[in-house]
Amino acid sequence: MTLRTRMKKLICLVGLVLIGANAHAQKKEGHLSAVSRNLEIFNDLYKQLELFYVDSLNADTVMQWCIDGMLRKVDPYTGYYPQDDEELRTMSTGKYAGIGSVVRFHKKEDRVVISEPYWDSPSQKAGVKAGDVILSIDKKDVKGMPVDKVSNMLRGEAGTTFELKVKRTGEKKPLSFKITRETIRVPQVPYYGLLQPGVGYICLTGFADGAGKEMRQALLELKKQGADRLILDLRDNPGGSLDESVDIANLFIPKGKKVVYTKGKMASTNRDFYTAVEPVDTVMPLVVMVDGGTASSAEIVSGSLQDMDRAMIIGTRTFGKGLVQMIRDLPYGGNLKITTSRYYIPSGRCIQAYDYRHLNPDGSVGTIPDSLTKVFHTASGREVRDGGGIKPDMEIKPDSLPTLIYDLVSSDAFFDFATQYVLEHETIAQPGEFALSDEDYAKFTDFVCASGFKYNRRSDNVLDLFHDVAKREGYLEAIENDLKALRSKLSTDLRADLLRFREKIEPYVCDELMRRYYYQKGSIRQMLVKDPCTERALELLSDPKTMWQKVQEK
Repeated sequence: MTLRTRMKKLICLVGLVLIGANAHAQKKEGHLSAVSRNLEIFNDLYKQLELFYVDSLNADTVMQWCIDGMLRKVDPYTGYYPQDDEELRTMSTGKYAGIGSVVRFHKKEDRVVISEPYWDSPSQKAGVKAGDVILSIDKKDVKGMPVDKVSNMLRGEAGTTFELKVKRTGEKKPLSFKITRETIRVPQVPYYGLLQPGVGYICLTGFADGAGKEMRQALLELKKQGADRLILDLRDNPGGSLDESVDIANLFIPKGKKVVYTKGKMASTNRDFYTAVEPVDTVMPLVVMVDGGTASSAEIVSGSLQDMDRAMIIGTRTFGKGLVQMIRDLPYGGNLKITTSRYYIPSGRCIQAYDYRHLNPDGSVGTIPDSLTKVFHTASGREVRDGGGIKPDMEIKPDSLPTLIYDLVSSDAFFDFATQYVLEHETIAQPGEFALSDEDYAKFTDFVCASGFKYNRRSDNVLDLFHDVAKREGYLEAIENDLKALRSKLSTDLRADLLRFREKIEPYVCDELMRRYYYQKGSIRQMLVKDPCTERALELLSDPKTMWQKVQEK
């Protein structure tokens, strides 16, 4: 190639670069112009609203409407938090100042009730019990108030004292308690223990600050107790801090390994996260349990352990949140939690399942179909895919539940029965060993039937719809007798249904009772009894060599 030819090619190349740069500059200029134009329109619109709207409007309220409406359309994770917002602080630190109790609304009482005091919390130490109906807070009657409002009244600055008046089943007069608020830290590892000799279990419920430290302490304690195999339960774990997820993965992965990396529009959001310390155990057979409620940082942990072939993942497909948020300061003490990047786990895949920028025609969020996902590979060469959460190495589908259970859960039936049961039983068997006797379950059945509980059988709704359609299409006369016969066979019999579905209903009764006697720890341990996923994990860990062979065969 001659010098002249090379010069011509170079000139053409420079020209193309300049044209591309110019086009990019024009596109950027067009975008900035659109931003400026729309801000000007909004500014004038608000001025006219302020001047001419028939009623006076609160500026803070109207702006909150605007902000919420705009950010809601971006994605579910981007949000504005005013100065000193308690929700944001609790979300990031796992701490808040209050009495340390879970509360819920009781329909019949039309009041908020204490659902579960945390162990060693201000409420528990003061003598407050689950089942207590809140009458007043500092002499302010709370009848009819929603849960969020009452919850805010119970919270406050640490060290402040208030009077709580409650009604308790079995007591003739209301009870009053003087409670001093304390800083409450919600445990990220509410329960751990040995399920069998040599098999440890850790329930991790979140990734707030300190989650990695709690996990390390639990793991070390289990190893002292003789655990040489482990079940890590990440079901219904919504995630949290990305840094904590790296620390937790680091417990099982050697120092210096890349666990996750992020990519965003700004260079400052592109980061690689490596394990930074020596692990606790890199060889212990490990099973991680996940489900559709496993999201965000919990998916980083389960996904990275899967990509490195360090653990067997069992359960159902995880949620699929591959987006990362950061907190940005705003004027007047406000904060913006904003999605700044996507994260990628060791195989290189991003497991984001939902496309918030391209909604379906009906406004729903679109998901990436399996046919469009891409194949990636684990450290040993196993195929894994992106775009739809973490697919377990072994799928364990939960049992389907009758609609009766959903209606019982949304009612006060379990709660009220437990309140009555506690009055009649001073103690019950230890978590994991407790079971309702036939007599106890018969009492529960009698209690529900006498309470006036009603449930909406979906089969009745379908039959009503079928009746109407058949009538409109002229087939009703021909099938009416068959339809009546079917209704007769499906006729509602609450007592019979409670007995028919005892095996599926009983765990929910036991869960409510465990919370009364043994608090959250007892509830978690009891729910593992006859749990299909836990039973499968124990079976796999009984023969770790075969378990790893199953993983490699995938």
